[in-house]
Amino acid sequence: MYPVSGGGGNMTLDPKHLTQIQSFATTPPPSVQDRQLPLRARYRDAPDAAWVFDHARTSDAQIPAHHPLHGHVVCGEGIPVHIPVSVHQAVGGESDFPCPGELLAAAMASCLDTAIRMVANLKGIELKHLEVHASLGADVRGALMTRENVPVGFQSAQLKVEIEANSELPEAQMTALLDAAERSCVIVQTLRTPPIVQIDRYLSFPATEDR
Repeated sequence: MYPVSGGGGNMTLDPKHLTQIQSFATTPPPSVQDRQLPLRARYRDAPDAAWVFDHARTSDAQIPAHHPLHGHVVCGEGIPVHIPVSVHQAVGGESDFPCPGELLAAAMASCLDTAIRMVANLKGIELKHLEVHASLGADVRGALMTRENVPVGFQSAQLKVEIEANSELPEAQMTALLDAAERSCVIVQTLRTPPIVQIDRYLSFPATEDR
């Protein structure tokens, strides 16, 4: 199920973030090909330089670690974004802020959206409208450990793309655009062939006085 679309015009960004984005809103738009050509040459000559690592971290500076219903995650390196996180109502939380599943859905939608934008630019296709909707479904009995045969995690994932070009284009051309974007969408391809997740644990204990 997808939520009813409210239309992109009803959504607003932080003015600081919007100002940063608008600094690139030139006419004509920036050329993805011009930006990628030197990168492609660099990665061809130095493959190790092609490795990038994205990071996010949580913080207990404002939300104490003993508080069970909310969290605080920081993502982004250029202009870090602080996001309040809520545990989902379905497992005893409040759902008053985005839950981790919604952040994963946001990663899916935003990755495919930006992949479409970049491929369209590379192909010389000017887009008039673009919205990507993501939906993830889970049987929460797994997370609550009330049924042994119910897995923990999402069991369904769907994406819906609403797209319109500024000029009338053959359906085959638009399909080729979406196919290329899907192939290059890092988040979608990661979910389809997931890596092994390594968790490092660093335990600390309260200091005790010798008796």
